Amino acid sequence: MSTYKTRKEVPLQEKWNLTDLYSNQNDWDQDYQTIEKMAEELKGFDGQIHDGHALFRYLKQSEELSFLFNKLYAYAMLKVDEDTRETSSQSVLDRAKQLSVKVSSSTSFFMPYLLSLSEETLKGYLSQEKGLDYFEKDLWESFRYKSHVLSKEQEELISQLGEALSVPSQTFGMMNNADIKFGEVTDDEGNHIELTRGMYSKLIEDEDREKRKEAYKAYYQPYLHLKNSIASTLSGAIKNNVTLAKIRKYPSALEKGLFGDKVPKLVYENLIKTTKENIAPLHKYTKIRREKLGLDELRQYDMSVPLVSGVKPEISYNEAYETMLKALAPLGEEYLEILKEFRESRYIDVRETPGKRSGAYNLGVYGVHPYILLNHQDDLDSLFTLVHECGHGAHSKLSSQHQPQITARYSIFVAEVASTVNEVLLIYYLLEHEKDEAMRKHLLNHFIDQYKGTFFTQVMFAEFEKKTHEMAEKGLPLNVEVFNQTYETLFREYNGDEIVFDEEVKYGWSRIPHFYRPFYVYKYATGYASAIHLATKIFEGDKQTLSGYIEFLKSGSSDYPLELLKKTGVDLTTPDPIENALKKFNELIDQFSAL
Repeated sequence: MSTYKTRKEVPLQEKWNLTDLYSNQNDWDQDYQTIEKMAEELKGFDGQIHDGHALFRYLKQSEELSFLFNKLYAYAMLKVDEDTRETSSQSVLDRAKQLSVKVSSSTSFFMPYLLSLSEETLKGYLSQEKGLDYFEKDLWESFRYKSHVLSKEQEELISQLGEALSVPSQTFGMMNNADIKFGEVTDDEGNHIELTRGMYSKLIEDEDREKRKEAYKAYYQPYLHLKNSIASTLSGAIKNNVTLAKIRKYPSALEKGLFGDKVPKLVYENLIKTTKENIAPLHKYTKIRREKLGLDELRQYDMSVPLVSGVKPEISYNEAYETMLKALAPLGEEYLEILKEFRESRYIDVRETPGKRSGAYNLGVYGVHPYILLNHQDDLDSLFTLVHECGHGAHSKLSSQHQPQITARYSIFVAEVASTVNEVLLIYYLLEHEKDEAMRKHLLNHFIDQYKGTFFTQVMFAEFEKKTHEMAEKGLPLNVEVFNQTYETLFREYNGDEIVFDEEVKYGWSRIPHFYRPFYVYKYATGYASAIHLATKIFEGDKQTLSGYIEFLKSGSSDYPLELLKKTGVDLTTPDPIENALKKFNELIDQFSAL
């Protein structure tokens, strides 16, 4: 495997090309000044929009500013991520953040102004100015919030409280990322060393059970130690959310969370109800896991170790890329051409180097192209990461090519569909072509564990959020005991009776950052269920599903997420997609069990 001591050593072809954004710092600085001027001009519209022509000029200039600013910010962010230690890059990003504040404050008057108009006035403006046709849908979408927006004075008051309201989330972030010190584990030489998150993800999959147990206990140690503080931050975040929902006249915090995507409460409740009615295969898998590991009792630290040992294929980056192209061939030639372009035109930053941001992501830049960050390790997980991020990248590329700027960005609700369809097609391809029995078992095990993490665990989290918000709405106390009891009850319902409880299990709620972004996790599960349905049909050669799916990738946010998915044949307002996904999971368990 190639390891590089510096970024300079990485072959040019494996580094992204930022000159597509800016060929030098000077050009970036010039755009910075242009944006500052544009922001001042936009501020001048405050109190001056009295007809359709002025409204159009404001919106047009605002969109032009947004285009330039996104490009400028993307460059600064990508530059820092190449090497987070580089102070010159950090100062460029700091400047971009300062500019962001200026832009926000110069346009903050617009939403309260728009929502203060009557429908008649807005219709009048639209009829006066032809150019507003382009913005019409967006204007009416903003108008949907009219009954949830307060007077200008009250809105100003809430925006001033914004920083205070985000304290629980920020406090948890500081504790979780900066202050938490994990317990110690024993390294291969017998030395005691402090556990890190990176080490934990490897150790919890170690074949040595004692190592897993030690890592598990060390990982949870600070969360148990800080349990009251974390319970206080989570309780604060939930109560803030409930209070804001009341102030803004939403029927409940859940409905406030679903409003933006126009998702009925029924979809959320359907997801939980249907999953719990079909939970038996997950319980069956837990039993298989205990038997396969040869354990009298299964504990939480036994849940991540692969059940097939000794399978660690080495897959070079080029080999991974070629495998991806073969696996995604069912998506058609247009799709494959996009993937080839990603590599040839250097949209991807491939290698891990000192100081580079960890993990992986896709960043779509409208009018330029997507950028993908990887830290490729020449293994199976890295192949899946490549395929996943290229799914997001192709979605960004197709939406940008086929949508105007105003509808090119897709909603988070549908984001994981494109990446997961790719992963499922990859699994199907590998299982179809793999001759080695151990490798086939390993792939099935990988698929099942991914299913468990992306679907079942997220549904459990979604139900935890629903229950705790409902308690806050009834004025019931939220503290360590309440969180523990709620989490433990759900954990047992979802995971069955096979797992013997360690004290740490019921504190699972204390380490989840997503709980500070309410009613978000359910989107992983609905996205996953949708993707399973689509990938299965596409793999089986269903032409109608394929053409609907490619159309969906080109649609950006030109319609609400549920409507876009309906055009592919997935209707989340019915239990069908969830039931189909659970049926598929049951088939996988049967296959794995037979092997």
